[in-house]
Amino acid sequence: MSTRQTLPMVDAVALAPSDTTTRDVGVIIVAGGSGSRTGGAELKQFRWVAGKPMLLQALRAFQEHPAVAMVVCVLPRRYAGDPPPWLFQCDGDRMLVSVGGDSRAESVANGLEDLPPECRTVLIHDAARPLVSFEMIDRVIAEARRGHGAIAALPVVDTLKAVDAEGRITHTVPRTGLWRAQTPQGFPREVIERAHREAMANDTHATATDDAALCEAIGVEVRVVRGSERAMKVTEEGDFARAEALAPLEE
Repeated sequence: MSTRQTLPMVDAVALAPSDTTTRDVGVIIVAGGSGSRTGGAELKQFRWVAGKPMLLQALRAFQEHPAVAMVVCVLPRRYAGDPPPWLFQCDGDRMLVSVGGDSRAESVANGLEDLPPECRTVLIHDAARPLVSFEMIDRVIAEARRGHGAIAALPVVDTLKAVDAEGRITHTVPRTGLWRAQTPQGFPREVIERAHREAMANDTHATATDDAALCEAIGVEVRVVRGSERAMKVTEEGDFARAEALAPLEE
């Protein structure tokens, strides 16, 4: 939907993990869902948080990072051909629109197809997490450039209970070593493309809840980097007020 920027070919292996000057990172923002749990006719990812639509918040955050070459926004089919005008309040040369699929994984696969070949590292992000910070993005890029998967995450601090269908506690789940997965999640491009290909071949593509799980399934190492409470996922109506409260806070 927008013009592509011609980028120099780079050797991703030769890049230092902390290099933020070479634009070799492609970002896929998944915004293809219906957002039915928040209610209302307007799509959740189009609703405003902290002065901007959530999708635009995330889009601008990634475009502000100097390593990002292109951002692909994956929208529901009925919006992909006619996106909301505010979406283009960004660097249009580094933004493309792709069509969402029937599942999250299919939407990501569509976004991967549209990324230019110069993007050697891929970040995948949920539009429902509008308050992603530069620091989080930087940490995921640095780890993914080391040749394995990386996800932003936070350690579980609450006591976890397993409960049966009648609401009875069956046992307490040890929380040691448990982390709450967030996005962005980052991978070498050849790794995440292979993970999606193999999941489709094994008929496990549609059931994947995140891209790290696809990589885990093919034996790829995935590491966590520190996430942020600000990077919460807006899922239900009450989450909008919480996101507004978190927006002005530092990571």
